[in-house]
Amino acid sequence: MKTKTLEKASGGQAGKPKLRQIMSVPDMVVYGLIFMVPIAPFGIYGGIFTESGGMPTLVYIVGTCAMAFTALSYASLGREYPVSGSVYAYASRAIGPAVGFLTGWALMLDYILSPVLLYVVSSAALHGIVPEVPAWAFGIVFVVANTLVNVRGIETASMVNRIALVLEILCLAVFAVLGVHWIMADPSSKGFSLDPVFNASTFDPNLVMSAVSLGVLSFLGFDGIATLAEEAKDARRGPGRAMMVSLAIVGTLFAVQTYIAGCISPDGAAFAHDTDNAFYIVAGIAGGKALSITCALATALSWGIFTALAAQTAISRILFAMGRDGNLPRVLSKIHPKYKTPYVATLFVGAVSLVLVLALGRFGTDTISLFVNFGALTAFLVLHVTVIWHFFIKKRDGKVFAHLISPLIGFAVIAYTWVSLSMPAKLLGISWVAIGIVYYLVMRKVLKREVTLA
Repeated sequence: MKTKTLEKASGGQAGKPKLRQIMSVPDMVVYGLIFMVPIAPFGIYGGIFTESGGMPTLVYIVGTCAMAFTALSYASLGREYPVSGSVYAYASRAIGPAVGFLTGWALMLDYILSPVLLYVVSSAALHGIVPEVPAWAFGIVFVVANTLVNVRGIETASMVNRIALVLEILCLAVFAVLGVHWIMADPSSKGFSLDPVFNASTFDPNLVMSAVSLGVLSFLGFDGIATLAEEAKDARRGPGRAMMVSLAIVGTLFAVQTYIAGCISPDGAAFAHDTDNAFYIVAGIAGGKALSITCALATALSWGIFTALAAQTAISRILFAMGRDGNLPRVLSKIHPKYKTPYVATLFVGAVSLVLVLALGRFGTDTISLFVNFGALTAFLVLHVTVIWHFFIKKRDGKVFAHLISPLIGFAVIAYTWVSLSMPAKLLGISWVAIGIVYYLVMRKVLKREVTLA
């Protein structure tokens, strides 16, 4: 009786390392928002504007609706399997350990390299502002600071996330107020227009979908909420609710800022010769050089510190779950006796990030970005397949929309985005998965390691 009670209280994980359940839905919403970055369009606005034919707001509206289907699939599986590990955990239990392992292996690629990419981008940006300090020095500070925060505990990380969210929203609010004022008062303004949402003269479904595939990448990160399931007060429903709320909020913020920017320069002439800094140029029109620098600095700090912090939190939980199950060295599942965090996994991620920042930073972002997004998009595809297999085929629950139509739509959107990845990205990603297959076969067939799902 005592054993059964213990297993029930621990979600069937008696004897397994457990994390502290302290995250509320608002905490997870803040985490999701920070991971997606409320001001993400600042950094990629020029590309979105150009790819969409001058309809950046339409891109984010469609992208939000499209990603909602992925959020619904996460919510369904999260209620069924309230454990850490995200899609790795779901696929392992619903389909099989082999599929789950390869999904987790693919996720590792994205989640480990995402913070590295963010560190490199932000370090380069800050080096441009303060050239006396080398970019690698900023990178070291970012890695060490985020690793220490994550080791200290999810409560500390949550507090940092709240502060970061306030700062990002303040920056966005200043831009919105000054932007609206400029549109209404400046003699050169063409006023408010529907062109950023829909422009019949430039609308092309293929063009817009191509831009949506780029815009969808701005939403990558909300899925990180699923990695916090075992730290949630309501492990079954909390993460799913937080995903939907954070997706709705960030989608609205993306639409608002791109609409205002689109009205300030509806034809894109202001940044035609410098699309990389498009948003900062637009911000400069509305609020002068001070606002332009503020937006650029906010982007650098948000990506380099706060978003990277969220990414490190997510990957440490995935490594923790895979180590606990025996798919990776079990030492990764060790929990700090005081802070109740997966500190070995966190320190490992910090060490890897530091090495990669120093090794790859001099090559720029292109080399690193080849890997990023392949893992997350591949995991999303497996997520939707898992929902259909587990609920509609295996359990035959009869919920046609929730467990067949919705995941099929989500799969189609993600598949379109996956196909749009560059060929080098796909080749490098597939090579990484091939390495994972070899590792798994050696571990199972040669070393005879057993997997014991928590």
